[in-house]
Amino acid sequence: MATILEVAKKAGVSKATVSRVLSGNGYVSQEKREHVLQAIAETGYRPNLLARNLAIKSTQTIGLVVTNTLYSGNIFSELMLHSARMMEEQGRQLILADGKHTAEDERAAIQFLLDLRCDGIIIYPRFLSIAEMDEIISLHKQPILVINRRLRRNDSYCIFSDQKLTSAAAVKHLIKLGHRDIAFITGSLDSPTGMERLSGYKSALAEQNIEINNAHIVEGKWTAQSGVDAVDILLKRGQTFSALVASNDEMAVGALKRLAECHISVPSAVSVIGFDDIPLAPYTIPSLSSMKMPVTEMIKETINRLLSMLDGGEFEQQKVFTASLIARDSITTGPYFHP
Repeated sequence: MATILEVAKKAGVSKATVSRVLSGNGYVSQEKREHVLQAIAETGYRPNLLARNLAIKSTQTIGLVVTNTLYSGNIFSELMLHSARMMEEQGRQLILADGKHTAEDERAAIQFLLDLRCDGIIIYPRFLSIAEMDEIISLHKQPILVINRRLRRNDSYCIFSDQKLTSAAAVKHLIKLGHRDIAFITGSLDSPTGMERLSGYKSALAEQNIEINNAHIVEGKWTAQSGVDAVDILLKRGQTFSALVASNDEMAVGALKRLAECHISVPSAVSVIGFDDIPLAPYTIPSLSSMKMPVTEMIKETINRLLSMLDGGEFEQQKVFTASLIARDSITTGPYFHP
């Protein structure tokens, strides 16, 4: 592999001149610039990005950390689509680092992007605690923004939707329709989102003085198959329920399939609500009602806020986004409905 010294010799200039051409800083005559560019092309020289990044103030790169367990989900697709498009519009490069399977992996991914001297970093965390993220943000001068988690010490560095409130809203809607026996499929309970949505379910029942029946609660794994399995578990337990809330649409789709196979009509026998309003939701049979999370808006706010920070802007408050129910054919009035 060619070195910068070989480029300099071939172009008949100093190493410093080659460096100025590569960085775009400092005066170089047009003639010498052309000699350097020709020498680079002929030698196949590729700049050492790490060394280059150390020498300049801005790398025009933004880092993104996401654990790979989220790669197949709808949220990851939206996150990547909007992040890449907005970075392209800004003339910046997006660098993805895998958060893998533990808090230590997520921390290592963040450090990897810091070592590359990314101008800023966005984290969609699963394993790092609130305290750990607050500490990481406080220790580094590069802005590090967090999506979908509420921080305690760095209010302006987080953008999130209240998952507990959203889940409670779904359950309250079913209660308003006359449902009392409401089953719930959780997400993975090692996930903060999974825990918050379960908490919202319980709080909504308690608020309406409906006793929580633990036999109505089944742990899912965010997959359609775990929605299928959850319905089997509920039926084996002999539980009667007129409504079912699944913590994401993939599990709700699996539940719809299994209920149909068991000749349990949706929505006349069981109403079903999911979360996230995935593109498939309007096309299931019956069409799936879902709590639409403002993912696109959250991503755009995160990137706009990060870019503003890089330009010297400041923010003082958290921004909380709210979800909305997209009511479709999978829900109807329950046995205790009183118009």
